[in-house]
Amino acid sequence: MALAYTVAERLRDAGYEAWFVGGCVRDELLGRPAKDFDVATSARPEELLRLFPGADRVGAHFGVVLVHEGRERVEVATFRSDLAYADGRHPDGVQFERSPREDALRRDFTINALFRNPFTGEILDFSTGRADLAAKLIRTMGDPERRFAEDHLRLLRAVRFAARLGFAIEPETMRAIQRFAPLIHRVSAERVRDEIARILTEGGARRGFELLDESGLLREILPEIAAMKGVAQPPEFHPEGDVWVHTLLMLEGMKNPSVTLALGVLLHDVGKPPTFRVAERIRFDGHVEEGVEMTRAILQRLRFPSDVVDGAAALVENHMKFRDAPHMRESRLKRFIRMDDFAEHMELHRLDCTSSHGHLDNYYFVRDKLQMPAEELRPSPLITGKDLIDAGFAPGPGFGVVLREVEDAQMENRIATRDEALKIARRMLQK
Repeated sequence: MALAYTVAERLRDAGYEAWFVGGCVRDELLGRPAKDFDVATSARPEELLRLFPGADRVGAHFGVVLVHEGRERVEVATFRSDLAYADGRHPDGVQFERSPREDALRRDFTINALFRNPFTGEILDFSTGRADLAAKLIRTMGDPERRFAEDHLRLLRAVRFAARLGFAIEPETMRAIQRFAPLIHRVSAERVRDEIARILTEGGARRGFELLDESGLLREILPEIAAMKGVAQPPEFHPEGDVWVHTLLMLEGMKNPSVTLALGVLLHDVGKPPTFRVAERIRFDGHVEEGVEMTRAILQRLRFPSDVVDGAAALVENHMKFRDAPHMRESRLKRFIRMDDFAEHMELHRLDCTSSHGHLDNYYFVRDKLQMPAEELRPSPLITGKDLIDAGFAPGPGFGVVLREVEDAQMENRIATRDEALKIARRMLQK
């Protein structure tokens, strides 16, 4: 924040207008902490680079530079109006302006088009921004169809802001989103990915997915999630309702999730619609395996990083194993609970239970097991591959199987010495 005021002061002292604009003004008026401060100014790009010689030219042809000092970053942009949008994402060019009014009229939503004087606190509102904040409404600046035709990503941004802020989408704006929803396919997968990730993690994820459904965007970008609606579940395990309702309840229960956990929650039952069948009772045979494949396909389609894809797929793959935990062999249970990021597996299971039958016995059982000493959970190996070579065995794929069996015996307290471990190894390798 200090850097933003420094930037504004330098612009003012050089004879230029300088206003805080966009999200920082919106959040301050809502009583929320403002994270990123953007400054709009009458100074032209070349004047900005003269005043801030160390600034990065992140979009100089659009009149945007990035001023940085330590960890602080402030985006400074010349007042501008946009020319035509040929690609449905970026204007073909801009026209620099001397007044904030034209700059406000090009922006996406009224609540993001507010300007605040950094020194006097004066607010400039060229539309219905303050009224819409009070009424908790997301409304486009001007004609909604024109705004969405210009930049198709705004379709998703409207949903994200409504979910995050707990606002409604103004009816005419919603009708335009519904009409233009198919245009979201013209937006790059990476930008769609980023908006979905933010809807899932910024708060209001359930509301966000309800709005995605209502707007028609869900069936365009995540048809596999839309397919959950109306897929019944056994009432003795899922008294809350169908797969869609269950998933919404889990989304609602999340508290500051990582992207990986949020995606795991969203997709943990994605394999149920294609595996649904009724045979005496409702069954979803193979839904976990199907869900893992679908999760990988969906997240790769949206260009999520490989570590996120792997993490979410692991959450889907293992979410049903908790029901077997009390009956697992000790070695298998220990291997289960020492998986990478196991806290996220635990949280998904907790949400799964509290959003359905409500029984947390297995959750508490596993939580208690996590209290065991680290040496019990992951004991130091009694033997290694080198020991097997020293014992006269040729290296090969069997080494891994043998060492795993030795570790299992160790974790189950069937052996405790190196000699006992070598005895098991010799018996297996000699076969």
